[in-house]
Amino acid sequence: MEKSIIDILGWTGTILFLIAYGLVSTKKVEGDSIIYQGINVLAGVFLIINTLYLKAYPSAGLNFAWVGIAFFTLGRRWWQNK
Repeated sequence: MEKSIIDILGWTGTILFLIAYGLVSTKKVEGDSIIYQGINVLAGVFLIINTLYLKAYPSAGLNFAWVGIAFFTLGRRWWQNK
């Protein structure tokens, strides 16, 4: 049961990353938008859980960086609008 949940999180994260990329590529959202970055955070967190469970540490590191960049972008956007 636990592995099934981890697999679902991994696939959900993958799909969310693809949706976010599609939205930016088709110019439906901007790269620094809250929607795009929010999807990236959620997808990244799901994939961090999945890759840590699978002990795929290089992929986990990449996803930690991806989430960090998303939070940095959201923070910069918030700071500029303040």
